[in-house]
Amino acid sequence: ELPDLVERIQVGLLNIMEERDVQIRGYRIRLPLDVLVVASANPEDYTNRGRIITPLKDRYGAQIRTHYPRNAEYEIAIVEQERTPFEGDDHPLKVPPYMKEVVAEVTRLARRSPDVNQRSGVSVRASIAGYESLLANAYRRAIRLGEKESVPRISDLPYIIPSISGKLEFETVEEGREEQIIEKFIQGAVAAVFNRYLSLSDLEPVVASFKEGFALEVADTMPSAEYVRMVKQVESLREAVAMLEAGRNPGLVAAAVEFVLEGLHLNRRLNKDKIAGRARYRG
Repeated sequence: ELPDLVERIQVGLLNIMEERDVQIRGYRIRLPLDVLVVASANPEDYTNRGRIITPLKDRYGAQIRTHYPRNAEYEIAIVEQERTPFEGDDHPLKVPPYMKEVVAEVTRLARRSPDVNQRSGVSVRASIAGYESLLANAYRRAIRLGEKESVPRISDLPYIIPSISGKLEFETVEEGREEQIIEKFIQGAVAAVFNRYLSLSDLEPVVASFKEGFALEVADTMPSAEYVRMVKQVESLREAVAMLEAGRNPGLVAAAVEFVLEGLHLNRRLNKDKIAGRARYRG
């Protein structure tokens, strides 16, 4: 971080970068150098840590301005590369692609929100932190319930709120307002990804089943086998889960069921009640 250097030390780089030599103080000797100086710096309006002096900036051959990932695919690739691996062979991780996209979409919504200070920005670290929290809760559930695989679900998303809130600088000063804003980001992200994967017209049979009085409860502590039983009870729900290519994997079935139900709720096709740590979907 070049601005971290005090200006008198930056002056010391001028000779190195222009004449490409270094002089030992007090001696009439110069040592030739073959060096390439690469440095990074945040925009001057982003931080008060310092600045790059103009003569030094003039000696750089090129300035490359970086940017946020252009699309969700790049964001997900960076997140997968940089996240901290913690899952073991006893509970291997299996993440549905739509869950990865939801985490990336939360960050992308934050970058466009007037409730977030855009001068401070929202880096990929927010996606990485949220993704790690999502996987951690899935891993915890697999350990507690003795399940073979760790598969994150929609009901795990509230656990990303504490990790993301520390990565955002909000414009509001109201107490507790920050959590509400992130919840809105999560809802918007789930709705956007849901509409990319599924068509509401294809899910009308599911909605019809709920209008007939059917209701389902889900929770992040519920075993995957319970979701498999739900799917067997409702033919239309089984067909919807098949659209997400969950196969016969209990963890993927559980994730798909929650994704379908929450997507229908956010599209105002189902009602949702929160009861003692559980979510109940009804017509």
